[in-house]
Amino acid sequence: MPAQNHKPEFAELVDAHARELHAFLWRLLRDQNESEDCLQSAFLKAFRAYDRMPAGANYRAWLYKIASNEARTQLRRRAGVPIGLDDDLRAPAATVEDQAERRLRLREVAKAIERLPYKQRAALVLSKYQDLSYAEIGEILGTSPEAARANAYQALRKLRGLFREAGAGQVTDQHRARFEEGVR
Repeated sequence: MPAQNHKPEFAELVDAHARELHAFLWRLLRDQNESEDCLQSAFLKAFRAYDRMPAGANYRAWLYKIASNEARTQLRRRAGVPIGLDDDLRAPAATVEDQAERRLRLREVAKAIERLPYKQRAALVLSKYQDLSYAEIGEILGTSPEAARANAYQALRKLRGLFREAGAGQVTDQHRARFEEGVR
């Protein structure tokens, strides 16, 4: 965390946060090119506004907020286009059938996440994958920490409900545990 009266060079901020912001954008958009474009656009907007930022500000949350807004804009542009699978979530499977079942589950999870309202989706990704505090998430999403926590909770609750409905009794405890592993 920067000292109260120290303002880092903009290039330092880019170096410090580019990877995690790119990962965040990719998790929201599920498209490499779109996530790179949004990252570039977010950094350009941040650079233009950087002189107005006070020394000692929470630059990380500020950058996430700009990136989040870029992702939201991109998602609105392509509403209805399905997101891809997260190859990093694929676990080695013993058989082709296991691999096919896992891919199907990941596809179902991706579709369910697409159905979440943006703030719930973003809060879920920021908390479970980016490991940000609810105070930071609230700052990024323009809400209180309590609202950020509620958005992440509601996202998980809705996802669990969607899978209960879709399974109509076919979702076993083992499937439910694997699903919850995938959204953590």
